[in-house]
Amino acid sequence: QVQLVESGGGLVQPGGSLRISCAASGFTLDYDVIGWFRQAPGKEREGVSCISSSDGSTYYADSVKGRFTISRDNAKNTVYLQMNSLAAEDTDVYYCAAGDTAGFAVPAYDYWGQGTQVTVSS
Repeated sequence: QVQLVESGGGLVQPGGSLRISCAASGFTLDYDVIGWFRQAPGKEREGVSCISSSDGSTYYADSVKGRFTISRDNAKNTVYLQMNSLAAEDTDVYYCAAGDTAGFAVPAYDYWGQGTQVTVSS
C-alpha cells in the first residue's frame, strides 16, 4: 500500500525559508515521479515541482523557479522541497503525489498525501 506523508509546514515570515518533506512507503518501481502541488481554498490545485528518480530530472513552475529546490533521497524514500524567499502568495496547503509521468497534470498522479499547511505572514 502506497502511503505519502508530508511534514515540515508552518508559519514563516516573508522572505524566509522553509523545507517540507514527503516520506513515501509501500512504493513499487512503477512510481518514478514525485511531485509537489499546492492548493488554496476555492482554487485549483497547481503543480509546483516534480522530480524523477530514474534520471534525476527536475521541473519547476515559473512562479517558483529560482526560489524552490526539489531533491530526493532514495535511501530514505523521502523527497524534499526547499523553499526560499517566500512570499504571501506562497501560502497554501502543499501536497506531494506519486506518479509515473513527469509534469503537473493532476490526473497523472495516482497517490496523494494529506497535505501540509505553509503560511507566509508577518
